[in-house]
Amino acid sequence: MSGYLRRLRCVRCGRQYPDPSLALIGAGCPACAGAGVPANVLPVYDLTAGELPVDPSQPGLFRYRALLPLAAGTAAVSLGEGGTPVVGLPRLADRAGVAEVWVKDESRNPTWSYKDRLAAVAVTKAVEAGTETVVVASTGNHGAAVAAYAARAGLRCVVLTLASVPPTMKTLMQSYGADVVALQRPADRWTLMRELVAARGWMAMSGHADPPAGSHPYGVDGYKTIAYELAGQLPRPPDVVVVPVAYGDGLAGIGRGFADLAALGLIDRVPRLIAAEPFGPLAAALAAGSDTAGPVPVRPSVAFSTASPFGTQQSLATLRASDGAAIATPDDEEIMATQLQLAREAGLYLEAASVTAAVALCKARPAGLVAADDRVVIIGSSTGLKDVGATAARLPEVPMIEPSVGALDEALAARPAR
Repeated sequence: MSGYLRRLRCVRCGRQYPDPSLALIGAGCPACAGAGVPANVLPVYDLTAGELPVDPSQPGLFRYRALLPLAAGTAAVSLGEGGTPVVGLPRLADRAGVAEVWVKDESRNPTWSYKDRLAAVAVTKAVEAGTETVVVASTGNHGAAVAAYAARAGLRCVVLTLASVPPTMKTLMQSYGADVVALQRPADRWTLMRELVAARGWMAMSGHADPPAGSHPYGVDGYKTIAYELAGQLPRPPDVVVVPVAYGDGLAGIGRGFADLAALGLIDRVPRLIAAEPFGPLAAALAAGSDTAGPVPVRPSVAFSTASPFGTQQSLATLRASDGAAIATPDDEEIMATQLQLAREAGLYLEAASVTAAVALCKARPAGLVAADDRVVIIGSSTGLKDVGATAARLPEVPMIEPSVGALDEALAARPAR
């Protein structure tokens, strides 16, 4: 029977470590860190060909518990995450020049992003380990998800964020009861987190290696369930999956989920994975055949949650294993125009960082990275409601009118062309 083997393996060098290896959470493989190339460690499973093990008595994504890195007796910390819908996007398919496009709409999760999948498994692991406080470095979605699940579990949550993140994100994290503090520079968060983990025994819920290695290794496997769900929601497996990427936790987890399905004999092959990234460290590394991704030049971006100068080893390994690719999406105006286009033509309001998946898909066909007969899934990782200010800045003011048909007609005639 398939199941977790209670050990972790480095995505770069292959060294294995026993579970629990709490000191590796957020830091990655010590051997690779010593070589100056931080790399995450991820769980190892025994996979026996047959059916995907599903336990309908378990809540949320824990119905796939047999393929999650948890002890049998640990109670699941769940808010009913997962089971998100797949929605067809025929107009986007036409623009991208492919046969079909669907979005896996992760904005339907409890805190409106796919980070809930990571948080559900990571916080459950914290409970299993007897942790009382969890700490996370986040620009919003990750911190909100961890805060919500920590609240559910009765754990203290400390969020290290940035002064520049939108007020909505800060409010959301605080509303779930987290202690939220802002720092000026991203690297300052990682330095402080390392000190807190070492001195106080708090469990890191995100990475703190510099350069980054990736997030909570147990939590990454929460994203595997996206692949499991897609296998049951679509008439056949997609040819291509496009994922918004910063440090590649979602990308790595989705790739691992499809690899599980292939090992179980349930799909013939892993779909090609494409990383959508604002500034292209992974694209540059793949083009150069490099073992490291970044740093590359960056600037402020509307896709602030994925606008990293670095890629990770787990991202490179995942893309190479699927014969995948990475596409840079640096143009803020293109991202925001696509956000409004998806909202107006499909009723889908995604966060700017999430919209990069649609932008990248439209660049993929001219670059020869997808074919006309491909069936594509884009991962809609979060809702646009997390940063309405960015959208509002590109919309006209709502006019105030008198209560008459003539006044309405005048206002409609004056509205900007779409």
